[in-house]
Amino acid sequence: MLLVHPINEVVKFIPVLIGSVLLGTNTGNHLWGLIALAAIVGFALTRWFTTTYRVGPTHVELRTGLIQRKKLSVPRPRIRSVDIEADLLHRVLGLAVLAIGTGQHADSGEKFKLDALDADVVPELRTVLLAHTASESAVGQQMPIEDPLRKDLPVSGSAREIGHWQASWVRYAPLSLTGFAIIAPIVGVAFQYGFGQIMFSSDAVLRIEDSSAVLIAVSIALLVVAIVVIVSLAACARYLTTYFGLRVLDNDRTLHLRHGLFTTRQITLDLARFRGATVNEPLLLRLAGAAELEAIMTGQSPRQKILPQAPRSAIERTLAQLLAPRGTRPPDDATVSTAPLIAHGPAARRRRYTRALSPILLLAAAMLITALAGVDFSPWWWLLPALATPIAAALAADRYRGLGHAILPATDSSPAWLITRSGSLDRDRDCLEAPGIIGWTVRQSFWQRRSGIATVVAATAAGKKRYLVVDIPLEQAWNLIESATPGRLGTR
Repeated sequence: MLLVHPINEVVKFIPVLIGSVLLGTNTGNHLWGLIALAAIVGFALTRWFTTTYRVGPTHVELRTGLIQRKKLSVPRPRIRSVDIEADLLHRVLGLAVLAIGTGQHADSGEKFKLDALDADVVPELRTVLLAHTASESAVGQQMPIEDPLRKDLPVSGSAREIGHWQASWVRYAPLSLTGFAIIAPIVGVAFQYGFGQIMFSSDAVLRIEDSSAVLIAVSIALLVVAIVVIVSLAACARYLTTYFGLRVLDNDRTLHLRHGLFTTRQITLDLARFRGATVNEPLLLRLAGAAELEAIMTGQSPRQKILPQAPRSAIERTLAQLLAPRGTRPPDDATVSTAPLIAHGPAARRRRYTRALSPILLLAAAMLITALAGVDFSPWWWLLPALATPIAAALAADRYRGLGHAILPATDSSPAWLITRSGSLDRDRDCLEAPGIIGWTVRQSFWQRRSGIATVVAATAAGKKRYLVVDIPLEQAWNLIESATPGRLGTR
């Protein structure tokens, strides 16, 4: 810890160090940088003297802080997950970070983490902390800290692998916005420190501005290509470092995820809190035949990812395993994961086209009124509604194709399921256990009332909390509620 904490704090306060160095350079006193570095390292060293923890018979306690002392206490029966993380420095030193979760959301300052523990004691400690949720085979012994480059991972006889990462999946990484999320802050910091002024005042940019329209168009095209390449490489790098070696193990009581290249993470999910799964299909991923898989859990992150961007076949295979009744393997037809959806009818279709085309019609009407009033503007502006119309129509058609729902009745081995899908640019197919639904809302806007349709909202304590069946015919709304949760509707 005397090495780990100072290094981590120095990395965290790099902007402060850069500012102190710039301040020292401008004032001629170069000691400012050393003073800031000494203060950061000194603050980090105090964590070793002020951090203690204890695993008692009823509670796990953690005490931290020098000036403001803080004590976190977690009752052991409420522990629902014990996650393990080890970045490159921790792995070199044989250490790990153990995070205890109770199934409740916590602020960053209230999370229960034991940092820089000896990796040899972590599996045993994890077993002890999860003893009240584990069966006769200890959960913590199934996944000890290991280097993810090793292929011979020990797996308990009762656990089965329901998903694993493949190197070929990296090709799907550029089809998300993660690359832009990585590059945008870097570009923002660069422009803040004067990079934009230097670039736009350079001789190359000035020569382009004085050149022909063809050269300007070629330069813009090359710039766009360069941005796409850089963003794609950043997305691939993040995807590789985050999900390298991903394995998903299911032992019918808990779900184990382990992944990471430089920073290895091991996540435990209590299947007693599992309420379903979501298949996320953004437009670009959908066109490439890929998707993402997320678990719907109570008391967990609303987007607990199980599989990242992956082929649709791999997503459906893992989804079928997840949604199968506990202790059994999925049937050949994988009913829940592949159930056909009921279309929402012509009124929902008209609503998709109306909402997509109305802004374009209003824009064209405003331009026509402006032209008739004698205001002169370039005829090229008419290309805006002309080009936007087929795009909007295609988007409306795709939104309607993605709209649907299904109710699968309960069986002797499986509960009833609500399946709903909507969206185009960001489409979700949600599979929710009906017993997890705690309330219903039938909602109608003014235009929905005119069309005889409604939006049914299923409220639950898990995942996104609200799962919508959008623009369903009103006469079907009550049958949907009664089919999913018999007797919950009561009398109207």
